[in-house]
Amino acid sequence: MLETKPVKGKAPKREYPLERYRNIGIIAHIDAGKTTVTERILFYTKKIYKIGEVHDGAATMDWMPQEQERGITITAAATTCFWNDHRINIIDTPGHVDFTVEVERSLRVLDGAVVVFDGVAGVEPQSETVWRQADKYKVPRICFINKQDRFKGVIDLIEMKALYWDGDEAAEPEVREIPADMKEEAEKARETMVEHVVETDDALLHRYLEEHHITPDEIRAALRKATIAATGIVPVLTGAALRNKGVQPLLDAIVEYLPSPLDVPPVIGDDPRTGEQLVRRPTDDDPFSALAFKIASDPFVGKLAFFRVYSGVLRAGDTVYNATKDRRERISRIVLLHANHREDVEEVGAGDIAAAVGLKQTFTGDTLCDPEKPIILESIKFPEPVVQIAVEPKTKADEEKMSLALARLAEEDPTFRVHTDPESGQTLISGMGELHLEVIVDRLGAKPIVIQLPIGSEDRFKGVIDLIEMKALRVRVGDQGRPALQGLDEGRPGRHQGSDGERRHRRLPGRRPEGDRRGRLAARGRLERDGVQDRRLDGAQGGGAARRAGDRRADHEGRGHRPRRVHGRRHR
Repeated sequence: MLETKPVKGKAPKREYPLERYRNIGIIAHIDAGKTTVTERILFYTKKIYKIGEVHDGAATMDWMPQEQERGITITAAATTCFWNDHRINIIDTPGHVDFTVEVERSLRVLDGAVVVFDGVAGVEPQSETVWRQADKYKVPRICFINKQDRFKGVIDLIEMKALYWDGDEAAEPEVREIPADMKEEAEKARETMVEHVVETDDALLHRYLEEHHITPDEIRAALRKATIAATGIVPVLTGAALRNKGVQPLLDAIVEYLPSPLDVPPVIGDDPRTGEQLVRRPTDDDPFSALAFKIASDPFVGKLAFFRVYSGVLRAGDTVYNATKDRRERISRIVLLHANHREDVEEVGAGDIAAAVGLKQTFTGDTLCDPEKPIILESIKFPEPVVQIAVEPKTKADEEKMSLALARLAEEDPTFRVHTDPESGQTLISGMGELHLEVIVDRLGAKPIVIQLPIGSEDRFKGVIDLIEMKALRVRVGDQGRPALQGLDEGRPGRHQGSDGERRHRRLPGRRPEGDRRGRLAARGRLERDGVQDRRLDGAQGGGAARRAGDRRADHEGRGHRPRRVHGRRHR
């Protein structure tokens, strides 16, 4: 059994029974308002007492500097709040396609989801992507149509009442009668809703056909059953989170219609010794089993392993078995997360989402379990990277630091890869897109050499660097659909055309990959075989630090300051 404290075997004291747990994710296309919705949820559940806005860089869940600078969510963040005597564990996920890995691994361990749509833009590409991801993991969901800023209120078709919010201040809705001019339309909409709901329950359908009436409680019960069973029935709500409208009904719907851990099927895995299929029920009495779904580096506690408990109990100080790696590890601390804040707890049980400190050999997708009753749960599959660039440290002394930082980031992000080119000696990093790698470079604090090798789709291929002329090269797709070489711009090495037409001088950082001319010529030949042409760099091509440096340089030159030469080098 687990090596535990004297309270071993005793179920944890739960403040809320498991049937009152809701483990949900907020998913959507970028800029649909996910983080704004989450911020309002935290405010109305009194988890926070001041609303922070995304556009001000003050949202609770967007805690990374890169998120605050760009106004988008980059990494999934977890928190817990309470509503109507229920515990709601929330994971706020990114909406940009470059960070879809965060959605994938979050949905793998969640029981339900709120899909947020932009009421103006409608269904967008990433809306469809996250919907398919939820289908893949059979995650029940409800929809929230956001950004309905011009409405005065909503009509509750179950209770047939109108809810009004006066002004944009955070307040409880005022319940009124449905306006006379909308009464007929509301009755038709309710009848359509009821017909779809009763079709999922034969007994309820039979009674509805006989009496042509069912109660609001019966509608909610049937709607909950249909939502959890994924019959194609999805509750839809509307509101304007930024204007503090429609959030309370959304919270009610999360509690009413999304499942608890007891409402979803038990988790199934394999015995690593015999291959026999095993079942773990969501109770504290079954052997411990959990899935690590995210790794993060914390500046205060080190490596954090986020995990979802499917069965059993885990306590600080326990020794667990990593069935994926065939290793035993000790849990030194267990913490609950609120964005980047931590709360130490002594134990967690079935249905809980927490993070562990002290797991050195555990990575995303690994199964943690009872050492004497091992099980391997289904892991998480991630897409292959599609874009690649080369990076070098600012100074020779920073090489080791950069290597360690890259290794740490690769542990956190399964779609981020690092390797060294055996011929050029350059450090190559690959990821899901330009923004993905820009954020990586920004977190490193390094200045990138803009090299992109031909992996993934050709429309994502951007270019490489001419190692002889020390220019950046870009690719044009030829008539046959293959990259074709175009003539290089004239001019001295290290010089390029800025986006505003001004000629600027920039030195590409880093050493040459090979020390002799023959090595450079060989590298040049490889680039030409890949089909390369001249690329004009601008400050936006680098990370945030490089871009800001370019802006400062342009501003400096714009005020009449010009570079001067000292011993053959340009200085400012």
